[in-house]
Formats: sequence, C-alpha cells, structure tokens
Amino acid sequence: MAEAERIIGTPDTPDAAGGGKERPDSEGTPPGESGAGRPRGRRRIAVLFAVASIAYALDLISKMIVVAKLEHHPPIEIIGDWLKFEAIRNAGAAFGFGEAFTVIFTMIAAAVIVVIARLARKLYSLPWAIALGLLLGGALGNLTDRIFRAPGVFEGAVVDFIAPKHFAVFNLADSAIVCGGILIVLLSFKGLDPDGTVHKD
Repeated sequence: MAEAERIIGTPDTPDAAGGGKERPDSEGTPPGESGAGRPRGRRRIAVLFAVASIAYALDLISKMIVVAKLEHHPPIEIIGDWLKFEAIRNAGAAFGFGEAFTVIFTMIAAAVIVVIARLARKLYSLPWAIALGLLLGGALGNLTDRIFRAPGVFEGAVVDFIAPKHFAVFNLADSAIVCGGILIVLLSFKGLDPDGTVHKD
C-alpha cells in the first residue's frame, strides 16, 4: 500500500512537486503560469471513475447476456474457428490461470480497488486516469462474479466467453485489465508519472 502511494501519490498543490519534474496545467501550460492544480485533479478523478463505470457496465451487461443466451448452448462462431463466443465458468485468474487460488485472486482484486479509490484524489494525469479506470472497472467486474456467483462468496467462478483459437477464454473485464496494464507500461517508458509530472533523464 505504501509503495502504491509513493508511485501514484503527489502533494495536493503543484508547488510541492520537485525533483526535476514539471507538471503542465490542464491545457499544457508550463508550471507557474496557471493555478489550476486542484480543479485539474478533480477532472482526472471524474475521468477515472467514468472509464471504470463504462468498463464495469459493459462487462456486467455482456455477462448477463452470455448467461441468459449462451450458457448450456453450443458456441457461436464469430470468425470461423478463429473466434467464438463460448460460455464457461472460470474459478481462476484472468485467462483461466490459477484455479486453485480463487480466494487469493479475490483478495488481490479487492486490494487493487481499495488502493485506486484511496489514491484517486491525487491523480493529475489524464492518460493515467484512463489506465487506472480500466484497471478499476475490470477488477470490479471480475470481483462481482467472485462475490455473487456460485459456488459461494469470494469463491465464485467468473463468466468468460471470448474464445480465440489457440488462446484462453476471457471476458471484457480481463480485456480492460490487460489494456490498462499495457497503457501503464507505455506511460512509464515515456516517463509520465500519475501525478502529471514528467521525468527529465
């Protein structure tokens, strides 16, 4: 938790950011030319939760349709044998890995949600808001399955249905988590921090 705060956390005022970094304002204005630090932070929070809400809603709706229309029915071919919709119940992590550790994955998902929600007020970067929103929405989507689906609370099997050829079956929550993770890696390589500052190496 402390490490996550170190990475994402930032002082609530732009003047406190130092160490060879710059934080542009909401329109890209250099530091010192705008005092819009706090409003900019609030806008990023709104983006984070908007992205998370959309990702969560799409995942929840898709799973409801799959359970109602596809479960216990033959797979639907979308692109021949290369892509099918096939309903399965997955007790493991994303893409079907680690089925023996369902409770542990549930706890990890819950911890991710708590950390993102706690540190959201310190988020100043729009790309990071989108990335964390995808992670939050995906984690919420799969956590909902683990809590409310059989066989029991915190042990529920996640509904997966996207089945590419020669690949594990997954769902929209898994996709959101992977996309958010890839975006975070790209932002880190570019030197952009979650607080909106840019490393000058």
